[in-house]
Amino acid sequence: MSVAQPRVLLLPGWQNSGPGHWQSRWEALHGDHRVEQHDWLRPLRGDWSARLEEELLASPAPVLLAAHSLGCILVAAWAAHSRNTHKVLGALLVAPGDVERDDLRQQIPGWSPIARQRLPFAATLVGSTNDPYCEAERAQAMARAWGAHFINLGPSGHINAESGLGDWAQGRQWLQALTTTTTTTTVKKGA
Repeated sequence: MSVAQPRVLLLPGWQNSGPGHWQSRWEALHGDHRVEQHDWLRPLRGDWSARLEEELLASPAPVLLAAHSLGCILVAAWAAHSRNTHKVLGALLVAPGDVERDDLRQQIPGWSPIARQRLPFAATLVGSTNDPYCEAERAQAMARAWGAHFINLGPSGHINAESGLGDWAQGRQWLQALTTTTTTTTVKKGA
């Protein structure tokens, strides 16, 4: 009897992920499924949560979530109210946006406060020491609140296309590791 491979749902952040972003590259390389939102420029937390719920219900279990920026905040908000979290094996949460910061709260209203409950599935949060949208200490605090393992990627910006990650094989390994065991790691960019 073979075990079904988990389906990977990609959860981009505000304004979606462009062609050079690791999420877009994973979609092309691995056939991952991007959760398309109705409005990428004016995100509404309830709408985005409803779309994630719809996609999860339409996907055969098990599922892995690969979230970036506002997508990380979405995972926490969705998990706080969904009755279908059991379908998720784990979540790779990359460069969460700190929507409680004054500037981001004004640009992306309705997403603050950030849900802080422990996630009911395995999670790894990858943060950067120079992310312009979230200080490293805030990312670590989110990881603790969510019960996620924290990986410090060093000075890697917002861990997006501009970070020069290409296909980001290391990130893919961390995502796949969520199906078994995850460990806390610190790595330097390029490692």
